Amino acid sequence: MNENLYHYRAQITDIYDGDTCTADIDLGMNIWMKGEKLRLYRINAPELRGEERPNGLLARDFFRALVQDKEITLQTVKDRKEKYGRYLAEIWFKDETGEWRNVNDLMVQNGHAKYQNYE
Repeated sequence: MNENLYHYRAQITDIYDGDTCTADIDLGMNIWMKGEKLRLYRINAPELRGEERPNGLLARDFFRALVQDKEITLQTVKDRKEKYGRYLAEIWFKDETGEWRNVNDLMVQNGHAKYQNYE
């Protein structure tokens, strides 16, 4: 795991599109950050407007099916927010076999996003 990432237990509360969501984040010691907007790090999914809309809806629904209302592990890129004020995040969840799966990579592997370098 990257040493520039912080790790948190979190719950996804809303999915906006294929690379944007809202989460309640457990900061530890009984402190929660509620309603934090997150942008999936390293990927770009189709938009919900314009020509991309059909693929954007599929991406959003796939993302939603993976994590909506589930406890996840969240990794945020240290001290970095992107232009819309959302934290950049890697999202992990345990699948039905108990294996940790990376949502960002699953979005790309299933054709719902592309890798993108924002550096």
